[in-house]
Amino acid sequence: MAETDAMQCRACGRTERASEGYPCRGCGTFICVLCNLRGVVFCAECTAKGLVAEQSPA
Repeated sequence: MAETDAMQCRACGRTERASEGYPCRGCGTFICVLCNLRGVVFCAECTAKGLVAEQSPA
C-alpha cells in the first residue's frame, strides 16, 4: 500500500499534496497553494461565517 500525503483544499475542493499548501487563517484547515497564490487565505466555511470581514490587514 502506497502512502499519500494528499489533502482536499477547504476553499476550492481540489486535492493537492499536503506539503504544498497553507493553513486557513481562521481555523487552520488546508488551503492549496493555487488558492493561496490567488489571495485566498480563509476556507469556504470561515468565509461563510464572515471571518474574512473581521480579519484586519497585516
